[in-house]
Amino acid sequence: MAEHPRKRKQRGAGAERMARGYAKAEQRNQAAREALEPLGESERPLVVTIGAVVSALIALSIVAGYAAGVEVDGETPKVPQIVAPALILGVMAWGMWRARYWAVLGFQLILVFLIFSAVFGLAVQAATVAQFAATLGLLAVSGTFFFFMVKAMARIQMPERAPRG
Repeated sequence: MAEHPRKRKQRGAGAERMARGYAKAEQRNQAAREALEPLGESERPLVVTIGAVVSALIALSIVAGYAAGVEVDGETPKVPQIVAPALILGVMAWGMWRARYWAVLGFQLILVFLIFSAVFGLAVQAATVAQFAATLGLLAVSGTFFFFMVKAMARIQMPERAPRG
């Protein structure tokens, strides 16, 4: 069955509109890339520094809690349950302190899990005002961290620009 010529023309106009939209979006993206400044020697964005400190503090708190004999659900965690997250967060802290892209990306992955958990907690589990407020706070902090880390990641992966002129 042959397609009606008017429908073919409408589909062609839609594709043309979409192509123009992509071109405009790419122009905006290019302008945003041009506005970014590459990181200087041993420079680190503030949000990445804060992330590195937070990761290091969490890693230390895991080890300190284990050393203090903290129990989870009435029993002491096994060594691999302590070493794995402490090591991952410690390496992530070191990587972010050195402004490594992979470390910031890993921290953002953890933030995504926190954001999804907070949204789920707000939708399903928050039963009291205190739980609702704490979960909303977690969502606000993790969402803000994530938002500011996006630009920091762009600056970290940015190649050095050749001097003009």
